[in-house]
Amino acid sequence: MTTGKEISSPALRINGLAKSFGAKKAVDGLDLLVPAGEFHALLGPNGAGKTTTLRMVAGLLRADAGSVHIYGHDAASAAPDAKKVTAFLPDDPLLYGKLTPLEYLEFVSGLWGVPADAAEKRARELLEWLELWNDRGEYTEGFSRGMRQKLALAGAMIHEPRLMILDEPLTGLDARAARSVKDMLSDYVKRGNTVLLTTHILEIAERLAERISIILGGRIVAQGTLDELRSRAGAAAGAGGGTLEDVFLQLTEPA
Repeated sequence: MTTGKEISSPALRINGLAKSFGAKKAVDGLDLLVPAGEFHALLGPNGAGKTTTLRMVAGLLRADAGSVHIYGHDAASAAPDAKKVTAFLPDDPLLYGKLTPLEYLEFVSGLWGVPADAAEKRARELLEWLELWNDRGEYTEGFSRGMRQKLALAGAMIHEPRLMILDEPLTGLDARAARSVKDMLSDYVKRGNTVLLTTHILEIAERLAERISIILGGRIVAQGTLDELRSRAGAAAGAGGGTLEDVFLQLTEPA
């Protein structure tokens, strides 16, 4: 059930988030606001702090400082409420090789407390949508990387979360599988939900994201629509226009 707090709050609010590993600052006072119902891309070069940020938002890594609020729920002090409306899909998701897709989704549904009849209906919808229904009786240990990625996405969506956090979700997918996932995510956002995605495939962010944040050295260094980022990059370079790749390279160029 959606609460009044969730309705009136942004999907994600991050203030002063910080995390260090030894002497290295992976995330350094990061601030980020993602409104509800937005497809938001978090982009940055390797080592910029993207995955560390996502893992802290998902509650898998404890922050050294700062706060994370998901639909108004403090991810630290109200973790169960925050996690209930969130799904996190890492770049290399863990599945259980001796389970079939239906068994896996039944297991995940049970963890989230989804009623059995609703879980069964939802599992069929997701597997059909992701073109895995014909493989529903096969053990996942024989699945390709793309099939595993799609099944993990189904598992992330089985409890109908309101915020989907995706770390490189299209890695290893062929063109057909990638199109299925992109279509599903676009429809998910159209229904009022929120996606926060990291990807090195900039064409995906350019095509799907409404707003983009660029992270460098553990901080957000630029944020806005593609046109807004073009304007900023153009002002810095003395030119305008360009693809997201052009803009990204300009904004992350070493000083």
